[in-house]
This record gives sequence, C-alpha cells and structure tokens, in this order.
Amino acid sequence: MNETKRQYEYLEVARKEVEKLSREAGRKLTFCVNTFGCQMNARDSEKLVGILEQAGYEKSDSEEADFVLYNTCTVRENANLRVYGRLGHLNRLKKKNPHMRIALCGCMMQEAHVVEKIKKSYSFVDLIFGTHNLYKFPELLANMLASDRMIIDIWEGTDQIVEDLPTDRKYPFKSGVNIMFGCNNFCSYCIVPYVRGRERSREPKAIIREIEKLVADGVREVMLLGQNVNSYGKTLDEPVSFARLLEEVEQVEGLERIRFMTSHPKDLSDELIQVMAKSQKICRHLHLPLQSGSSRILKEMNRRYDQERYLELVEKIRAAMPDISLTTDLIVGFPGETESDFEETLKVVDQVGYDTAFTFIYSKRSGTPAAVMEDQVPDEVVKERFDRLLKLVQERGRQESSRFLGTEQEVLVEEVSHHGEGLLTGRMGQNLLVHFPGEKELIGKTVTVRLEQCKGFYYIGEKI
Repeated sequence: MNETKRQYEYLEVARKEVEKLSREAGRKLTFCVNTFGCQMNARDSEKLVGILEQAGYEKSDSEEADFVLYNTCTVRENANLRVYGRLGHLNRLKKKNPHMRIALCGCMMQEAHVVEKIKKSYSFVDLIFGTHNLYKFPELLANMLASDRMIIDIWEGTDQIVEDLPTDRKYPFKSGVNIMFGCNNFCSYCIVPYVRGRERSREPKAIIREIEKLVADGVREVMLLGQNVNSYGKTLDEPVSFARLLEEVEQVEGLERIRFMTSHPKDLSDELIQVMAKSQKICRHLHLPLQSGSSRILKEMNRRYDQERYLELVEKIRAAMPDISLTTDLIVGFPGETESDFEETLKVVDQVGYDTAFTFIYSKRSGTPAAVMEDQVPDEVVKERFDRLLKLVQERGRQESSRFLGTEQEVLVEEVSHHGEGLLTGRMGQNLLVHFPGEKELIGKTVTVRLEQCKGFYYIGEKI
C-alpha cells in the first residue's frame, strides 16, 4: 500500500479516538507543539501541527493542553538540559489532567543515551520518536491513544521520503519547503549528521508540485530548506544541481520570492552564482557560514575550505551581485584556538562586512570528534574573545546595513510590529527588517517603502 494512504488511514483511526475522548471530557481536546532549534525543525512542526488538527485536536499555546509535543534540538548540550527541566513541569500538569499525553520527537531523540534516560527518569512520557520516521506520526499517534504504555519508535536512518501529509503553515503567505534531508559533511563540532542521517534529496517534480500547491493557496515566498542545499541532487537517480532546481522553481507562476538555507561554502558553485545574479525572484541574501577565519582551525573543524578560498568566493559573489546581503555563523573558542587564530576571524569579519552574524561560544558536544580534542580554551578567554567579536560584528553590521538608507525597496509585509503602535514589519529581499506605518490588511502583501532611518539592523520607513 502507498505509505501516504496508509498514514491517512491511521489518521482516521486517531480522529475517531480523539472524538471519543472529547465526548468523555465534555469538551474538545487541545494540543500544544513546542519547537526547539532550526528552521528544519520549524518546518517539521508545521507538519506535526497539521496532523494533530486533522486528528481533531484544537490548537493551544498553553502547555496545560491535553497533548503536548516537544520537537527537540540537540545541537548543544544545554538544549537537552532545557528539555529535561521542562519535563518535570509537564509531569505536574499531567497529574492534574487525566486526558493529558506527552510526546517527544526530533534530533535529541536520536541519541540512545537520551532515550534511556527518559525511560528511566521520565516514565510518564507517552510517545518518543525521532527525525527519520516523522511521516509515521499518524500511526504513532493512533497507537499511543490506544495504549497505556510508553511507545518508542526510533530509526537509525532511512532513505524513504513520504509526501503530501497534512501541514499547518505559520504564515499563509510564506512557507518553508524541504528539498533534502540529512548531512554528509561531518564537521568535527556538529552532531547533525549523526541525528539527521545521511543526505537524501527529494525529486524535483515533487518539490515543484508542492510549491505550485502552496502558491495556489496564497504563498508568495518560499524558503528552500536543507542542511546543505548546495549539495542538493547528488543522491538522485538522475542527479540535478541546486542551481538547476532554482531555475525550475523560478518558473512557478505566481511565486514572487525564493530564499534558501543553508549554503556550505565548499559546495557553492559558479553556476549557482550565475543563476542568482540573473534571477528576478531569488532574494539577494546569502547565508554563508564561515565558523572561523583561521585556515588552521577550519581544517580542524573539517570544513574543507580555507580562508583564501572563502574570501575568493565572497569576491565572486559580490562581483556578480553588488547588492547582495551576506550573513554568517561564527564559533568562538573552538579547541586549540589561539589569539592569532581568533584575530584571523576578526580580519575576515572586517574584510567581508556581513549585514549580521550569528555568533556562538563553542559548546562541547558529546559524540562529536571536537568534544575529545585537547586544548579546550578556558572559559574566561572565550568570553573575552566573544565580546570583542560581537562588538566588531555589530559595528560592521551597522555600516553595511545602512547602505540602503534613502532608497525605495520592495518589502513583504509579515506582521504587526512590536516596535510601536500603528507600525507594520516587513522584510526586504536582502532579509533586512523594515518597520513602517500601515494597516494590518497589508500583511502578506508586497509594498514599496522608502527607508528613512537606519537603526543598525533594521529600518524605519514610509510606504510609497
């Protein structure tokens, strides 16, 4: 039987059980999904929410709901600690609500020692599943509702991709679209390949079909998602480059904007730069993680490029697209990082001039090669370096972001602004935020805004 059809049959079983439980409770049962981590997790949660809604649950923002699901992240050790801390709170709530069920999924659940700890110390959890079998959630939900035991379903890997299950988008006018899953890079500090598995790409036709459906439903902007979108298509029976996929996506009528993340510098091709440069729909924003400016540290990180290669790549990108917005990720305090290594990072940040950067203090991650490396940098040294880096990132970011001051820009209106009454918040193609006076009826529309003031990482503007 087709797996999608099979899951819809389980969804119907779950719906009937939820209806029965709702009658017993004398009210509609509620659910709450809390998401930790990256945009891949956020997109996964939209699918989980869609399934729960179709199963008959009513959405709630409160963890006092009848079904609470944590979609977990495990990139850093403290992400695990946060989940453990919140489980104690859920246990207290569950004791007051006989209908309450608790489920855990996502990257953290792919670690065997985590599952063992939950079995031993948090036996009140009803359902545990991982990243590879998320499409089985209707089946797992139905089984959980029919059982009084903890259900655990963790896969070590899969090559299966199941399409067309329910989803509930956070925004009606923009959406993430998974184009691939997993990662083959094995950066020495990163747990992702171990919990998300090896790379597997979706077929281009399936991606285009999903985007066409989204556009028909009002979506103007899509974000193509993958751990490393630049290596898209290598696992397909008939390989397709990421640049070629972008060209196909651009042909979708009614689609206004295309974004993507994340790009690994080692795989960013000249073909991709050319496609971006000539495109009318691909946003002029590229998130290009550097991590460190030191070629020696980059080698220890297993990033497979050096400072010289990275800077050459930036030069090519800027030559083809002078108005491009570049953002990055930076890690401070990787094992063995010297003052000289750190100064190389400062040099690259100053030279490139990122609009913004996500800066992280290195966090020892059990299960990664970097966790057992010698020469872990003392905390006080890392903190001092982090503060210096943050200061430079903010200074250069303010300088770079201000280059659009006084210009008129197309802005996709996203929400009512939190920066003042009567203001809306929108986003430029370069991913910079703009706050401007307007009515909430403009949300989801593209408007022209004159940028009157630059406030560092955002603008105050006036709608034209």
